[in-house]
Amino acid sequence: MDITRRAVLAAGGGIAASAMLGPVGAARAAGFASKRPPVAERRFVNQAVEREIARVSGMIADPELAWLFGNCYPNTLDTTVAMGTVEGKPDAFVITGDIPCLWLRDSAAQVRPYLHLAKQDAGLRELFRGLIGRHARSVLIDPYANAFMHNPDEKTSLVWAKEDDTEMRPGVAERKWEIDSLCYVVRLAYGYWRETGDKAPFDAAWAESARAIVRTFREQQRKDGPGPYKFQRTNKQPSETLQAGLGLPTRKVGLIHSAFRPSDDACIFPLFVPANLFAMTALRELAAVASEARGDAALARDAAALADEVEQALARYGAMTLPDGREVWAYEVDGYGNALFMDDANVPSLSGLAWLGCVSANDARWRRTRDAAWSAANPWFFRGKAGEGIGGPHQGEDFIWPMSLIVRALSSGDDATILACLRTLKATHAGTGFMHEAFHKDDAAKFTRDWFAWANGLFGELILHLARTRPKLLSAPLAG
Repeated sequence: MDITRRAVLAAGGGIAASAMLGPVGAARAAGFASKRPPVAERRFVNQAVEREIARVSGMIADPELAWLFGNCYPNTLDTTVAMGTVEGKPDAFVITGDIPCLWLRDSAAQVRPYLHLAKQDAGLRELFRGLIGRHARSVLIDPYANAFMHNPDEKTSLVWAKEDDTEMRPGVAERKWEIDSLCYVVRLAYGYWRETGDKAPFDAAWAESARAIVRTFREQQRKDGPGPYKFQRTNKQPSETLQAGLGLPTRKVGLIHSAFRPSDDACIFPLFVPANLFAMTALRELAAVASEARGDAALARDAAALADEVEQALARYGAMTLPDGREVWAYEVDGYGNALFMDDANVPSLSGLAWLGCVSANDARWRRTRDAAWSAANPWFFRGKAGEGIGGPHQGEDFIWPMSLIVRALSSGDDATILACLRTLKATHAGTGFMHEAFHKDDAAKFTRDWFAWANGLFGELILHLARTRPKLLSAPLAG
């Protein structure tokens, strides 16, 4: 609070009066009423998180930014968590927001901003144990599925998935094969293990699901045939289905094939480079958990060996040269020498590789790639009256995803870049107090999804990151 007060007092007496109220009081005085549901209607109430909201809000001088953080950071807990038990163990079902199903990727990302509090809080440990267990059971239902129903005996409730030509099992909501879905399962387990040292979630079912993850990655190298997965959907958008149920032809070079991207859009070339870099990283994390939490040397060796193989294939096939001569990471390749350069807002993306820990933030190739992705070299980069950023085929041309701005700020070491992202995020929530899936580059009032918990959680993670690493950026009101 002292940092905030000094910065605001320095900015002028008119602002100083509201600063004396504290960030929450200042936000209310400025007309920013909380958008959180009443306490009695919140799905998961946790005092450690409430204290963290108060602590970090106290570092934010800008009332609107503090208000956004206070709305967004707890949104997953407030609105998407359903706790229960399965065979005497905690179970956590975490929906993505306005779609009442659990996406492996989204749910893992949604709870990540609370990980640093779990070691000291039993309630959060129950949440993480429950979600790690739910993930393991979901993978064992079908490692090729991306989304799941609450009831594992229930058929999909998603209208668009009911007629898909694929092997739809009970409990599966959607069956789009995305490498990153399994990577996020591993990332959550690894993050929890590193934060807490708690072995409770890493039982026999978790180990079986971990072996299924490694096996599925190997199947999708397709060295011995296409594997068991096929998918087609009747839809006007080509990004919703796959050529012959498998995707375009590839040379089998050791990279893992992905049918779909983290946006749930079909890959053009099935060797999706950001997801392979994420898989390489996640497999090494899986090896660490298998070895340390379970003493399973065989699983650890298998995961590490596959990671090494993918790394070697990436070194040979994962890069490309842009027309201006810059050597960058490709977005997708086919192993025959064809490569696609673009970037999509959804993570794993090329822009998000350093934040995910797949490459060093100082790596020269990644820096060239990041700069190209945030430019006209990327067909999905847009600049307009409301802001600039990356979108993707999922919502189409001229729509910017706040997620791209958040990931850019999380990955940047430049204060001016981070502040520019914060200003755009503050200016484009369209008065809702939350992050959206996408907004139009010229009119932020045109947006998609007013309840998208992944984006809200990611924004909360950004503010926590800045509070830890660059508190001075939060200690003065945002100009512009």
